[in-house]
Amino acid sequence: MRSGASWIASEDAVVQDLFLDDLTEGELLALPFLFEFWAMPHQLPPEGDWRSWVILGGRGAGKTRAGAEWVRSMVEGDRPLDHGHCRRVALVGETIDQVREVMIFGDSGILACSPPDRRPDWSATRKQLTWPNGAVAQAFSAHEPEGLRGPQFDAAWVDELAKWKKARDTWDMLQFALRLGDDPRCCVTTTPRNVGLLKDLLQMPSTVTTHAPTEANRANLADSFLREVRARYAGSRLARQELDGVLLDDLDGAFWTSDMLDGCRVDSVPALDRIVVAVDPPVTGHSGSDECGIVVAGVTGGATPADWRAYVLEDASVTAASPVQWAEAAVAAFARHNADRIVAEVNQGGDLVETVIRQIDPLVPVKQVRATQGKAARAEPVAALYEQGRVSHAAPMPLLEDQLCAMTTRGYEGKASPDRLDALVWALHELMILPGALRRNPRVRSL
Repeated sequence: MRSGASWIASEDAVVQDLFLDDLTEGELLALPFLFEFWAMPHQLPPEGDWRSWVILGGRGAGKTRAGAEWVRSMVEGDRPLDHGHCRRVALVGETIDQVREVMIFGDSGILACSPPDRRPDWSATRKQLTWPNGAVAQAFSAHEPEGLRGPQFDAAWVDELAKWKKARDTWDMLQFALRLGDDPRCCVTTTPRNVGLLKDLLQMPSTVTTHAPTEANRANLADSFLREVRARYAGSRLARQELDGVLLDDLDGAFWTSDMLDGCRVDSVPALDRIVVAVDPPVTGHSGSDECGIVVAGVTGGATPADWRAYVLEDASVTAASPVQWAEAAVAAFARHNADRIVAEVNQGGDLVETVIRQIDPLVPVKQVRATQGKAARAEPVAALYEQGRVSHAAPMPLLEDQLCAMTTRGYEGKASPDRLDALVWALHELMILPGALRRNPRVRSL
């Protein structure tokens, strides 16, 4: 099914001029706000009896606009002061700031989509929108699910559900609050991620879905953006999730899972006893080389190794055309985090790896490490630290986490070489595994 805009855009100039000439002045003024005319199929709610409509899409696929326009369709009547189908709407985002800046004031948010005579007023103190016809939308943060205990609604717009840290608690509280009217409904706009709540929601018989990749909305996106992200992430799990809008299941036998990584993120990092920068250099040094894995991590100590906890601070990996470029990036990360040492794998480059680093900073402490086991064998004890809840990520690191989820008991099943993963393994081996192993056997030196 094509939208009216798709139809008229496909016609020649004569037909387009006739169409526009036939419109009255009022119709011309109203045309930009008639979303049914401009919308793409995935932006329009499916017909039938449903409770939740989930719009799965890649970045920039038009999900926010679809959610904002759905809210308009729920609260607006035929005329500005006429009542619509709904009177009380919940707007739920990851944070209040996200609700305000994306769902309400964003370029595709509710205020930008509303015609002047129907535009609601925002009350910052009450965190609510009020329409000229008296309909009200209240803003809520997924960080505070208890805020939904008490209010009641006949509609809700939920944004980026798959990113919420307290997703299930917030969703459950919202379902109890959706109890007004004859047919309370919820629109969910989200980039898919492999989280339990989203998968459960998609399996519900009362849920309907629409889906679109980023390219579906390319008319409203910069060509340079599309070229860059496709060139950088083509073929990766991250591209399938963030650009194609595909919900990916974890691989069988994966050492890391999406749920595990979602659960290890923290908002703050305590004072660290030691910080290292781990480097996994590429075999060659030119524009077509594999990436140079550079990962920064730190550790807090304790009375015994079981009390230690690691924090992954940054994925500083680069694609370098020369060894000097990746060495500069590693030394810059060392200075940025005030690290204690650079740990560099030398299987491929030998002493040359340390020599290149010292060309950038002759005083930086460098430790050479050499792999004696396969990648899966080296990664498994590090993955066990995550399973024990002893490793946290200080920020989202999608490319690194993409590689982690592709490491299985059968080996690495991702694209190209897992350089970021290798660097992470070396960092946590240096901080967590080697000190404990040395206590048990002083001769243990490498993986």
